[in-house]
Amino acid sequence: MTRAMWWVGCCVAALPLAAQPKLLVNAQVDTRPASAGLESVFHALLGQQPQPAWIGYSVPAVPNGGLGCEYVRDGFTSPGVVHLEPPDHAVVLLRVDGGAVTRIRSLSPDCEIDAGGLPVHWLTDVPAAASVALLASLVSTREVTGDGALSAIAVHRDPSADAVLDRYLAPDQPETLRLRAVSWMGAWRGRHGFEALRKIVAADPDNRVRERAVTALASSKEPEAGPLLVSLARGDSSTRIREQAVSALGSSRRPIPGAVETLRSIIATDRDPQVKRRAVSALVSLPDGQGIPLLIEVVKTSQDPEVRKQAMNTLGNSRDPRATAFFEEVLKK
Repeated sequence: MTRAMWWVGCCVAALPLAAQPKLLVNAQVDTRPASAGLESVFHALLGQQPQPAWIGYSVPAVPNGGLGCEYVRDGFTSPGVVHLEPPDHAVVLLRVDGGAVTRIRSLSPDCEIDAGGLPVHWLTDVPAAASVALLASLVSTREVTGDGALSAIAVHRDPSADAVLDRYLAPDQPETLRLRAVSWMGAWRGRHGFEALRKIVAADPDNRVRERAVTALASSKEPEAGPLLVSLARGDSSTRIREQAVSALGSSRRPIPGAVETLRSIIATDRDPQVKRRAVSALVSLPDGQGIPLLIEVVKTSQDPEVRKQAMNTLGNSRDPRATAFFEEVLKK
């Protein structure tokens, strides 16, 4: 069956309203306004659904490119659409079954969405703040089916999302909830998220939450995030915090000024062997292959046999042409 015939064979709805899914496949769709209040409309639908169904709507989203799709293609040469700019809205979908919410998804409106033949109740006129409030009521202390409610809150381009996440970050909240909330602050909440992470790193009483905040800093686009990671990697009194900061320097997708020199200093002088090993591992992950020359230097000059051995193994796994050339040179001697 061709792709075109498959589309015809399914129930397809291309919904006309702005920011709704551009193609909703294999769905029994009805559209209704949420002007009477999102919570009242949502709970009325919830009570009507003994069988599985989806309830969905769209809200303005933080345009950071983090909303994605799960594409199934016949091959890499199949035609498709590449969106050069991130969407400015998000689709929020809540799966309901037996009068309860069983799953929450937040997706790009550019995704092709297959509802599996289930009813989809599409709500219009949903205020962002009302969406945040509804999702906040669905956040559990420990979500066994994922982190759907918190992640959906984080993508909202609305100040109420900051307020809700701040509430979950408070020291009197359960640690499991705080750890999940911290994870969303760096990538999605911009300046507010960075300031929240900086405050946690500086003074939070829970070391695990501090460590998670350091990891989240690697996703922040704020210019001060890089220098803060450098400072933590060089001088924090906690070995675990230094380890996390070193790893974050390597995992950041953007070059961080001073990262190479910081890792060089740590490999040479840090008092903890585990921090040194983490720094060697981080070198190979630096953007644009910045760390390869230093790895070669470590192999040549380090007086620590364990560090030198790790650097050689890391170089060998890098598949970088400079590493290959170095080993060829060594073998010729």
